[in-house]
Amino acid sequence: MKFEKKAIIFDLDGVICFTDKYHYQAWKMLADRLGIYFDEKINNRLRGVSRMASLEIILERSTKEYTPEEKEAFAAEKNENYRELLKNMSPADLSDEVKNTLDELRRRGYKLTIGSSSKNTKFILSRIGLSDFFDAIADGTDITRSKPDPEVFLISAAKVGIDPADCAVVEDAKAGIQAAKAGGMTALALFGDAAGCGLEDYDLASFSDLLNIL
Repeated sequence: MKFEKKAIIFDLDGVICFTDKYHYQAWKMLADRLGIYFDEKINNRLRGVSRMASLEIILERSTKEYTPEEKEAFAAEKNENYRELLKNMSPADLSDEVKNTLDELRRRGYKLTIGSSSKNTKFILSRIGLSDFFDAIADGTDITRSKPDPEVFLISAAKVGIDPADCAVVEDAKAGIQAAKAGGMTALALFGDAAGCGLEDYDLASFSDLLNIL
């Protein structure tokens, strides 16, 4: 199957690189401090979800009610912990397969963009050596609605002047696949609960499989 597209929008975490362990560790630090049970199964519910929405999921198990101000402080605390952990990242966290595939897609003339709910997107890209690689970046600092709302992908497409119908989205989360479809884009599932969710247009066998279908 071949998809004729002009732009490819990539989710960041779980697609370009993997920061799941750092998210989990940072949320676990907060949950432990608050005395709230948190494990990897609960953490899986946070995939592709905004920071504040993730916090609400964690607080479902809390016996206390917290004010909006307290919740903002909790989210900020988690992010501080997360950013400290991200300092462990380096260009070694960008696989040769991903970098070589991105380079080939660029050579073929595609616009390459990022569409991520993370407010740390630019920091992560700087850590793995991709600060100036993408044609556009839409992230958590640009949006008011997180996936499965298509806002971040629509902003990403608009930044490079490409019609959504001419964009393919690469996602590892079902919420991201839902967002891509809601935005009128082709949805390519890679790993995670995106693969085999039934909403995607194509399941990628690997990141480099993009070269076979685009």
